[in-house]
Amino acid sequence: MSQIFNLPDVGEGLTEAEILSWKVAPGDTVEVNDILVEIETAKSVVELPSPYEGTVQELMVDEGETVEVGTPIIAIAGEGAEDGGGSRPAAERPDAAPQQAAAPAGEQGGGNALVGSGPKADPVKRRVRKKASQPAAASAQLPAAPAGAAVSAQVPDSAPLGTDSRRQLLTGLPARAGKLLGEGGKGMLRRLGSHELPAETGTSEVPRRQPLAKPPVRKAAQDMGIDLAQVIPTGEQGQVTKRDLLNYAAHLSLTEQASVTDTTDPTSFWIPAGAGGDRIERIKVKSVRKATAKAMVESAFKAPHVSIFVDVDATRTMEFVKRLKKSPQFEGVKVTPLLILAKAVIWATARTPQVNATWTDSEIQIKHFMNLGIAAATPRGLMVPNIKDAQTMNLRELALALNDLTTRAREGKTQPTEMQQGTMTITNIGSLGIDTGTPIINPGEAAIIAFGTIKQKPWVVDGEVIPRWVTTLGGSFDHRVLDGDLSAKFLADVASILEEPALLLDM
Repeated sequence: MSQIFNLPDVGEGLTEAEILSWKVAPGDTVEVNDILVEIETAKSVVELPSPYEGTVQELMVDEGETVEVGTPIIAIAGEGAEDGGGSRPAAERPDAAPQQAAAPAGEQGGGNALVGSGPKADPVKRRVRKKASQPAAASAQLPAAPAGAAVSAQVPDSAPLGTDSRRQLLTGLPARAGKLLGEGGKGMLRRLGSHELPAETGTSEVPRRQPLAKPPVRKAAQDMGIDLAQVIPTGEQGQVTKRDLLNYAAHLSLTEQASVTDTTDPTSFWIPAGAGGDRIERIKVKSVRKATAKAMVESAFKAPHVSIFVDVDATRTMEFVKRLKKSPQFEGVKVTPLLILAKAVIWATARTPQVNATWTDSEIQIKHFMNLGIAAATPRGLMVPNIKDAQTMNLRELALALNDLTTRAREGKTQPTEMQQGTMTITNIGSLGIDTGTPIINPGEAAIIAFGTIKQKPWVVDGEVIPRWVTTLGGSFDHRVLDGDLSAKFLADVASILEEPALLLDM
């Protein structure tokens, strides 16, 4: 009996999601809580565990396709379905099926996991496929090293693809691959294009196997543009490890450096007239970009914006940041002027509560708590996670929360709940070298502050022109909630803290 798994609503009010990558293939045996697929919603990337056990019958949606919540995405046949039986609970099943008993030891999984307890170390079991009556010897060859050296090894058909065989094939790869690009923990690997992947070789066709790897390794391979099926695994259970991935990526990078063809010419972006073909690139709008566009249009056309600006002498803020960095209490904590601005916004909000509000057709809802949103540019697009109850935090706690929030946003680890119920937003456009801007209010909020770059400018102090650290604050406000006087009062209060952080002692 087939069990159909429909796309669930993994967040509050989400209506659709994109299928990023399948973690299983037809014929794979899965258990409850094994990871089936990675999806991208308008708010985050989520892995979906299996609610059933059995054999994958059909993947009903292709990778890259966006489907609505409730759409069937995968069919899983329960054990014994071929004999007309239905799927049985794990507790009623034998300890080992015949197909599983014949599998290599490296592919055996552990016991059943509870739904919601997370993936097991080896999330997928595989059935042994029937062999042809005339087995052919397969050969495997590593990609050529920069110096032209190559290693090939004949693997008997009867030998399982276990750890020992893979290690034999991997022998010498690190020495030929050389060091990673960049030194130390900050070494960076470029995204590798599909043209850089070595072509498959062999004297016989081998059925493509879904590689085993933990979710972080799969995510890293996807970001680097590497097909895990090309990487030789050395894990104890036959899975691709992080070291395997980095060694393979380093080898491909050095191979590209040895290539005569230069694919980094910036002029290759331009297509001359008359070259034939379409000179317009079309990018499908989906996921985060689609949600951002919808929210910004809704805000810009429903909430009448009023924007104001003020130049601020932030010299004492810069001095205060230096003192905090040297303080033993802030040892190991990243401290930036954004921390002082965030604290200033919280302080000023208590003096002008209307900025921390939501407009409805029948009432204005003033929030007596601060869920402070921080706009973050990520590879997936603009995201605005928020710090819950930021008004309760001291400077050190707020600094830790800011660092954690922005770091996880850029790494794509922000959870949907972290982007809900925000009350006010800060956008730090100064990190991009921009002086000021007119930001659009986040839907459901009444104000947003743009923090411009801080740089030295001539400034008049006591009748003398001297260099000072100056920034520009920009603010957009919902005119249905705040008139110009309240907006100006709030922004002036924020500016006063940047000019004299000692006022924070009043908090």
